[in-house]
Amino acid sequence: MSEAPIVVRVGAASDTGLRRRVNEDAFLADAPLFLVADGMGGHDAGDRASAAVVAEFARLVGAQSLGIDEMRAALRRARARVEAIASDGRAAGTTLTGVVVAEVGGVGYWLTVNVGDSRTYRFANGLLEQISVDHSVVQELIDAGVLTGADAGTDSRRNEITRAIGAGSDGQADYWMVPAEPGDRMLVCSDGLSGELDAVRLRDILESEPDPQQAATRLIHEALLHGGRDNVTAIVVDAVSVSGTDDLFDTAPAGARRSEADGDTRPRGGSRGES
Repeated sequence: MSEAPIVVRVGAASDTGLRRRVNEDAFLADAPLFLVADGMGGHDAGDRASAAVVAEFARLVGAQSLGIDEMRAALRRARARVEAIASDGRAAGTTLTGVVVAEVGGVGYWLTVNVGDSRTYRFANGLLEQISVDHSVVQELIDAGVLTGADAGTDSRRNEITRAIGAGSDGQADYWMVPAEPGDRMLVCSDGLSGELDAVRLRDILESEPDPQQAATRLIHEALLHGGRDNVTAIVVDAVSVSGTDDLFDTAPAGARRSEADGDTRPRGGSRGES
């Protein structure tokens, strides 16, 4: 069997947090998919929704790489499963974010997907970059120049999202194709992490912990130390080798933009088109 377009090392961790009784996060960290879903709707709704989405994408585990058409088809199936879930008359929903291994012309790529306000970052060449764009009221206000990033963390609308899978949204996703390089370190997380640790702290941890499992575990630990107000999940994916490149990189490289949020994720309704 030929080698995958991106050979990876992976670490993942998840915790209920200090204020919740149930962990509504679910994750998939099995090549070629590295995804986090943050459920909403309460126990037996949010946790079932996130688990259903992850279970649908898990059917693709084991492929050498995936394309956008396969991801879109899986997302349609996942949406149908979530819409079939109801608890006490309350619509279930979930966010979804992450990367999958893809290949274009013999070169390895990160195919990034995002619905909602969970986040995907790339840590490389000393910089931390948020690849995903939050589908949230606060992000729209920032984009419109109405709200500053500094004020986003305390805004009363910081937990309202504008896209989801289920919860009355059509769940349209954003996709990006990002050329991969040996030494890339991808961070996929729920907002329980990004709401507790700022970009500087995320970068410092990713830079100082070369082992991806130790990095994921430490991220969760520090989120709990900073309050642990929500369920918190982190996947750290290191690119050991990438097809179409000449280098082999065996430690984490090392940036950063973000807005802050805490507490429960709430759907707001309304959805922008798929891009």
